[in-house]
Amino acid sequence: MSNNHIKPESGNISFRGASIGAFTFVEVIIALAIVSISLLGLIRLHIININMTESAGITSQATLLAQEKIAETFAAGYPNQKSNRGIVQNDALCFNWQTEVTDLHLPQLDETRICGLRKISVDINWKQGIHQKHLRMSTYIADRKLQ
Repeated sequence: MSNNHIKPESGNISFRGASIGAFTFVEVIIALAIVSISLLGLIRLHIININMTESAGITSQATLLAQEKIAETFAAGYPNQKSNRGIVQNDALCFNWQTEVTDLHLPQLDETRICGLRKISVDINWKQGIHQKHLRMSTYIADRKLQ
């Protein structure tokens, strides 16, 4: 006969007189269930992170397009009142843009006799998934003749 015997009821394995601690099958299954549930949560967080990163990248592209359109309007000098629009394709995205230059009339400015201020507004629209997204950026420009 051998001196090796297993005592499953105590969770210990005896091997030649030495006792070694071991896990029961039920404990291993419970541990695997806990790890599986934790991993599902981590995978969900990772998917959310990927979606948010993609959304931030698209919003950055729209912001850069708006800044580009404002810079183009500034490059022409003191712009006339007008409205422009167009479409920019970037990969699978389609950005619709519109720039509008309008005179700025504020009662506070009338009292100081300041004129020649214009507002430049840029609107960017795009479809992201099932949602329609919108970004508006505006700035002001003064006639260089203002003193």
